[in-house]
Amino acid sequence: MSPPRPDPFHAPRWLLPAELAGLSVDEPRRRRTVRDWAADALLFLLALSPLVIASDGQPYYAGVVPQWFHSVDPFVTLAACLALWWRRRFPIAVAGFVFVAYMVGDSAVGAALVVVLTVAVHRGWFTAVLVTDAFLVPSLWFSFAHPPPDVPWQVMAVTVLLMFVVPLVWGMAVRSRRQVVVGLRRDAEWVARDHERRLADARRAERERIAREMHDTLAHRISLISVHAGALAYRTTQAEAGAGRPLDAADVGAAIEVIHGNARRALVELGDVLEVLRTGDDEPAPGDAGPPQPQIADITRLVADAEAVGQRVTVAVDCAPTESLRAAVQRTVYRTVQEGLTNARKHAPGAKVEVRVTGAPGEGVVATVSNPLAPGAAVSAIPGAGVGLAGLAERVALDGGTLEHGADRGSFRLVTRLPWPA
Repeated sequence: MSPPRPDPFHAPRWLLPAELAGLSVDEPRRRRTVRDWAADALLFLLALSPLVIASDGQPYYAGVVPQWFHSVDPFVTLAACLALWWRRRFPIAVAGFVFVAYMVGDSAVGAALVVVLTVAVHRGWFTAVLVTDAFLVPSLWFSFAHPPPDVPWQVMAVTVLLMFVVPLVWGMAVRSRRQVVVGLRRDAEWVARDHERRLADARRAERERIAREMHDTLAHRISLISVHAGALAYRTTQAEAGAGRPLDAADVGAAIEVIHGNARRALVELGDVLEVLRTGDDEPAPGDAGPPQPQIADITRLVADAEAVGQRVTVAVDCAPTESLRAAVQRTVYRTVQEGLTNARKHAPGAKVEVRVTGAPGEGVVATVSNPLAPGAAVSAIPGAGVGLAGLAERVALDGGTLEHGADRGSFRLVTRLPWPA
């Protein structure tokens, strides 16, 4: 279980707007936080302030508007201020309602300014400018048509313009800042998820590497043990049935010696694999010899082990001195022969296997393992994971070579071609 990620916000969630308090896809979006409630309450009181101020007396333009405007002004202004509580969810609808109230009651100017700020925060700049113009144009026209006494029309025009432009610019700045925060948060979450995905891929690749190493190293030894133990059991059964010579102590001792020797070598090779996996590198670190890796020269010993359990093998190794050949390439050649012998022992028991390895600097190295197909032969009792050739193909690809395998003229051929720089 991965540890919880630290919260990138330094402020408590209740001090953030709803748009920033629930950004993560793992968390439900909060409709309104404590900060939102406080901001809405403050803006509601500010929107009501023109109505409170207007209650002290008649405005200067009282004589140029119908009397019923003054009668309905408190009610429409109060309705417009109450509508502000839904401004976050329905900014355009609330703006339309407040616009109608503003055309009837001048005291709704506070609600109009709040609406301009809201639309600029929650909608794009084009929509915000249109809504602002809808309030600004009639306000400027009324100021030109009925200017207050002793106030130049230029001053009145600038005042009205600033009344609506300031909340517009303020809201657009708040929206831009929130979008930047949202973008940064999403980028951080994407980086975190990509990091988790890379870790998962690395773990999966490591598991595949372990499986490949275990298969390449242990399958050959275990198959030798299984074949020899099976032969021992078969001869014992035949002797008990009177169809064969009873096993003497020399026969049993020889079989046990082969089984014991291969089991011991399997344990040693398993330790080598675990040592490689602990270091995490295919090649030993400088100054560290590491566990010994199989080389082309070890193929003859590999063939001798196969012949010891009755497998018929002919081998021909025609290579130049391999001192200049990378250890990883030599190991891949060794694994190719090992995989070919193991597959022949499992799927074509008793068939003669031919092993040939040729190579020289500048020409590359070619390893070929072939055995006749046995039509109608029973499936071997030795189980297999079916991933040996897939793992070998990955090894060959990493070394810059090619792998070919399949039936060819009644034989199964496994051919690996690897580079050998001059």
